[in-house]
Amino acid sequence: SDRAKNNSSLSPIQMSDLPELVRDALKNTGWTELTPVQSVAIPYMMAKRDVMVQARTGSGKTAAFVMPIINQIDPLDNACQALILVPTRELAIQVEKEANIISQGTGIRTVPVYGGVKYKGQLKAFREGAHVVVGTPGRILDHLLSNNLKLDGIHTLVFDEADRMLSMGFYPDMKQVQRFLPERRIHSCMFSATFPPHVRRLADEFLNEPDFINLSSDSMTVEDVEHISYTVPVMEKDRILVRIIEVENPASAIIFCNTRQRVNYVAIVLQRFGYDADQISSDLSQSQRENVLQRVRDNSLRFLVATDVAARGIDIPDLSHVIQYEPPEDPEQYIHRAGRTGRAGASGIAITLLEGMEELKLMKIAKQFKVEIEKRPVPTEGEVADIVAKRVRTHLHSKRRTRDKLRAERMQRFIGMARDLANEEDEDGL
Repeated sequence: SDRAKNNSSLSPIQMSDLPELVRDALKNTGWTELTPVQSVAIPYMMAKRDVMVQARTGSGKTAAFVMPIINQIDPLDNACQALILVPTRELAIQVEKEANIISQGTGIRTVPVYGGVKYKGQLKAFREGAHVVVGTPGRILDHLLSNNLKLDGIHTLVFDEADRMLSMGFYPDMKQVQRFLPERRIHSCMFSATFPPHVRRLADEFLNEPDFINLSSDSMTVEDVEHISYTVPVMEKDRILVRIIEVENPASAIIFCNTRQRVNYVAIVLQRFGYDADQISSDLSQSQRENVLQRVRDNSLRFLVATDVAARGIDIPDLSHVIQYEPPEDPEQYIHRAGRTGRAGASGIAITLLEGMEELKLMKIAKQFKVEIEKRPVPTEGEVADIVAKRVRTHLHSKRRTRDKLRAERMQRFIGMARDLANEEDEDGL
């Protein structure tokens, strides 16, 4: 249930409302006045109210949760008192750095924990007493399973960039980490750029009656859509669509095209790339259409490719993304398409692919409907490969942790073969 509905929402604060120690700590980080996210979120954090905060990177959100955490740490107690889960090593380092600046002179120790480095330094930090642990779910879980880290004394749990953690495949690790949390209630909060349905479900599993705060509009609700556009060369459009899908990793999406022929083409491209995709257009027989609709109703179809007309009356409640393979002929249709995500208190992402001259068309739509559309550079093959590699590595680490000794012994037999295949010039061998 949403506490904001029973009139117990907290008023935003200003820098002058904070205790002097806290003001000084924030000034250490370069803030001379509070950003909107700090002004709104800090009162909830100080009151130990579970909260979901929709805020983008660069909004000052790190200080919004780090500062109240530091304020509530007992430096004389060596136990881990706060755990901050983040999706990447880079973010762990960044959050830990800001926590160190804010906690200057308090005797509070913060440690960043992430994979890809040896355990030695992290173990030393735990032995010396780490009050605040900032880390990726996979490496945190490794330490919990090895008994290097204990969460008995924890009072605050933060998920930073929760949407990215889920898109990178960390959900199983996060659920395993949950087993190590104390049974008593702890203060939990979640910060995310978007709150699509799968992120909301994560919040339901970890948070207790959270307040919902959206800082991308004046209204205090998370019913919001993030609008993004990519300008792409015509001949590479299909391949770039695949790249964007790899980067975004949508839980579910509708891909809109303006013609039946384009719907058919895009659906076939996605299927041949190995995606769970299907199409709906007036070319389908009634039984084919019914089969696709049944998969939509069962939530078992990941990508539905459709024209505006064919998609009428189809409701997909848990839609995380709307992708427009081309902008609509009718400007008003843009709002109808984008409005299919971000329903029922969730938020979503609307992505539009543009060919050169279509940029002007989208700018007019944005102006007409007062929509802010973020223009992004097309991800390179190298960037996509890095993101996919991280996701696969996360999945493999998760699998490795759950295997028993006999299965591990059996897998040893395949290591030599895997090495041989990796060294072969014929990539198809892999």
